[in-house]
Amino acid sequence: MTDKPAKPDNRRRVDPKWGFETRAIHAGTAPDPASGAVVPPIQQTAAYAFPDSDTAAKRFDLGDFGNVYSRITNPTVAALEKKLAALEGGVGATCAASGHAAQLLALLPLMTAGDDIVAARQLYGGSTAQFGTVFQRFGWGARTVDARDPGNIGRAIGPKTRAVFVESLANPDGLVVDIEAIAAATKRARIPLIVDNTLASPYLLRPFEWGADLVIHSTTKFLNGHGNALGGVVIDGGRFDWSRAPLLAEPCAAYHGVRFAEKFGKLAYTVYTHAIGLRDLGPAMAPLNAFLTTMGVETLALRMQRHCENALAVARHLDKHSKVTWVSYAGLPDSPQKALVAKYLPRGAGAVFTFGVKGGLEAGRKLVESVRLISHVANLGDARTLIIHPASTTHRPLSEDELRASGIGPEAVRISVGLETATDIMADLDQALAGI
Repeated sequence: MTDKPAKPDNRRRVDPKWGFETRAIHAGTAPDPASGAVVPPIQQTAAYAFPDSDTAAKRFDLGDFGNVYSRITNPTVAALEKKLAALEGGVGATCAASGHAAQLLALLPLMTAGDDIVAARQLYGGSTAQFGTVFQRFGWGARTVDARDPGNIGRAIGPKTRAVFVESLANPDGLVVDIEAIAAATKRARIPLIVDNTLASPYLLRPFEWGADLVIHSTTKFLNGHGNALGGVVIDGGRFDWSRAPLLAEPCAAYHGVRFAEKFGKLAYTVYTHAIGLRDLGPAMAPLNAFLTTMGVETLALRMQRHCENALAVARHLDKHSKVTWVSYAGLPDSPQKALVAKYLPRGAGAVFTFGVKGGLEAGRKLVESVRLISHVANLGDARTLIIHPASTTHRPLSEDELRASGIGPEAVRISVGLETATDIMADLDQALAGI
């Protein structure tokens, strides 16, 4: 007996009135039309058969959006792209092999040699290194400013500035930036605002609602939530006029002179990051990683609630500890960022923060070596609680002055609070601190 192919379930199309939790589960992942499978299948293939020569030609000329090669598009990856665009409120998304790859893809449609970006000084150390050293080889400049004063952003924008880049919650100290104020400066300059929303996730904060134009994530972190799949994504909010971006407005020689902004309108940026970014640079997300991340996103809302509850409990505990000199967690009642948290993060201030240990550099190193339950790893956003000493690892390339300017010092320890029982996390920190 042969089973009949299941019909596509059109009821699973994304309804903008659906709640966040509903979209996290159903957006982009209707039952498979071939088998009826509710869980999206892993399309582990490099290439796709063309029905005929004309269709093949159209796909290579961007006249048809069917699949050609998994470096450019893949059905499993596309399902995740649709889901993440729906959660952030964007019009299109491009997944990449890692968060760093997503940053490269994000800037590629905007930058040529001699152009620059303005970036917040309060960034993940790897991003600071990428912007300050590797991108210089492309002829791309980066001017860093203290984003705690949005006015610094506007003052730093010059005639060759093509974008502004900030983190909604800065890694590692959880600094909250005033996205709306920064967006006002980028709109006056007619350039896009790129917001890395990795630490907040769309459950806690949606930057498009505050004026951002592009949102990126390291999907490796909270979106995946289990530390088992690398990935990144850049999402277009659909509001920026891409005819202002020369690479999208001018004829593209790679596609017989097509003007992306003219032909694809609001989707111009997303089409370009696939058709040029992924095709020519090749940082494609693996289908298995897309599948694992899709499964993780389904429980994002529940996980972020618990992450925030645990983080606040741990931050309060450390704030009273005799061997801790300071705690930088925006969710604490006496935080100087209390007003920004109330405005942007009413559901919680995230799960990542830093604290200073008495004894400086060596005390910080000793602490991370002494934990037993908590994992000493270079990652965050996992179901497990993770800890690291930034000055000797993630921010090692920075000088002490640069560390201080980034809001951290040699004594700073970063913790990503997980989903374990909060008292167990605190007990492990207590025993580790007792050994210092």
